[in-house]
Amino acid sequence: MSDQPQQAPELEWLEDGVPRAPAFQDTYFSRAGGLAETRHVFLGGNQLPERWRGREAFTIAEFGFGTGLSFLTTLQALRLITDPPKLTFLSFELFPMTRDQLSRALSAFPELAGEAAELLDAWPPTSGWSKLPIKGADLVLAIGDARNMIADVGAGDVELPLVDAWFLDGFSPSKNPELWGDTLLKSAYELTAEGGTLATYSSAGWVRRNLISAGFSIEKQRGFAGKREMVVGRKELHIQDSAQGDINKP
Repeated sequence: MSDQPQQAPELEWLEDGVPRAPAFQDTYFSRAGGLAETRHVFLGGNQLPERWRGREAFTIAEFGFGTGLSFLTTLQALRLITDPPKLTFLSFELFPMTRDQLSRALSAFPELAGEAAELLDAWPPTSGWSKLPIKGADLVLAIGDARNMIADVGAGDVELPLVDAWFLDGFSPSKNPELWGDTLLKSAYELTAEGGTLATYSSAGWVRRNLISAGFSIEKQRGFAGKREMVVGRKELHIQDSAQGDINKP
């Protein structure tokens, strides 16, 4: 593991305080309401917090940590339920923000001020693999190219539980196609627990086809704000047919 920080992103700050990445020609969260969109797409699309109830542990993974908004929104929701599971939150990020950038971006969400302060206290991660201590959660950050680093998990070099829910939250697929490619999504499928789910704000046809090719069953749902559609998916359970197995029994 390297102890050197990774390159920070170059940012533009729009007049409403939303950070924008010129390299990807996209904002880090919706100008129509980043917190509301996160709750609608990623929590709602993965049936959370309902699926947490009765679980001892739960693992979420995402491509693109960005401002940490998805993690903080999840952490806040987790803390509002009784007997929450231990959360492992795995996030891949090529260009982690500096502490100052992160603080400025998260100031847009006063509802998350407590959780944001905890994240900022633990920031920054180092290049490679980092685990940041957050109360009630293990925040595991893979700082580098997701297409390379996900192989560490698949090969067992990094020990993590199977993923129960994916937040597919990279920049727009048209601007950042690498995070939506067929090979990466197949790797994600292989790391997903049976019955595991995914949600994404994108409903692009080629993204849906790549998800299906990877092995997920998918469907469209109502999108956030003015966006007509979003996509959710599932890794189907493989249930043995016990009746079929009895056919040849004496």
